[in-house]
Amino acid sequence: MKYRFALLKTLPLLFAMLIYPGVVCAQVYPAKAVRIVVPFPAGAGGDFVTRLFTPRLTEVLGQQFIVDNRSGAAGNIGAEIAARAAPDGYTLLTVSASLAIGQSLYKNLRFDLARDFEPIALFASTPYVLAVHPSVPAKNVAELVALAKARPGQLTFGSSGNGGGTHLAAEMLKMQAHVDLLHVPYKGTAPAIADLIGGQISMMFASQLLPQVKAGRLRGLAITSARRSPAAPELPTVAESGVPGYEAGTWFGLIAPAGIPREIVTRLNATITRIEQTPEIRDRLMAQSSAEPLGGTPEQVGAYIRSEIAKWRKVITAAGLRVE
Repeated sequence: MKYRFALLKTLPLLFAMLIYPGVVCAQVYPAKAVRIVVPFPAGAGGDFVTRLFTPRLTEVLGQQFIVDNRSGAAGNIGAEIAARAAPDGYTLLTVSASLAIGQSLYKNLRFDLARDFEPIALFASTPYVLAVHPSVPAKNVAELVALAKARPGQLTFGSSGNGGGTHLAAEMLKMQAHVDLLHVPYKGTAPAIADLIGGQISMMFASQLLPQVKAGRLRGLAITSARRSPAAPELPTVAESGVPGYEAGTWFGLIAPAGIPREIVTRLNATITRIEQTPEIRDRLMAQSSAEPLGGTPEQVGAYIRSEIAKWRKVITAAGLRVE
């Protein structure tokens, strides 16, 4: 008799799960641990930002949010793993500018960032600093562009490697300012910065240059964000320095396999938006990497990601870049 009574009590819930699975899922989500695939190694920018949010997500939503580092192939390995996961909200992916770049840079990708994923939220964005060695006779972007036009192919710029964000930021400047600069790729950002300080290369775009600028080892010319950064308000943007429309940098967000219930997307977006507005998170983002929260609705996040893919496709096409 007790068994029958218990069964009768559960029948409405079972019926609701069959008829309205998304609603029931959203009511109990998350009911178990959530995995966030981070397609970068531990300690990288995307890993740091994700781990900044996961303890707060765990605290607010009552279930563990676990980072699963799956690095390799510029983030494409981790992204492919996430794309194949069940769209139930228990596997999410940290998305970044490098994945948006990779959509046009790499051939034969097994996932489409816009088609195979549902946008959830944006964590933060970090601009690059454009800096030159003190021996370069340019005090601002306009003078740098004039110098590059007077010495085509003679000014060198370093990057963290072919096709990376620091490379494409300079390629965008070449395209928009109509200048000829010589690319010197490195195996990582640190050796490129070391050679810039040593005077082996002329200039570079990177988010890690600000301490060297403030220490007087390099001359900062501009910031690559759309507006000036609170971390260096004295630096003008590249756009206001004579290259209108210029904007570059790195950013990180959260997406999920396509088909995830809308209610879960809404809940995660609202939770992340609240978390990133707390003074602690904002201060830690700024202190660590001069990053600022981005926010936005899922629709705005999707539009932003699509615009980033389109923007970098133009730069990659103009530069004739392609990675097998």
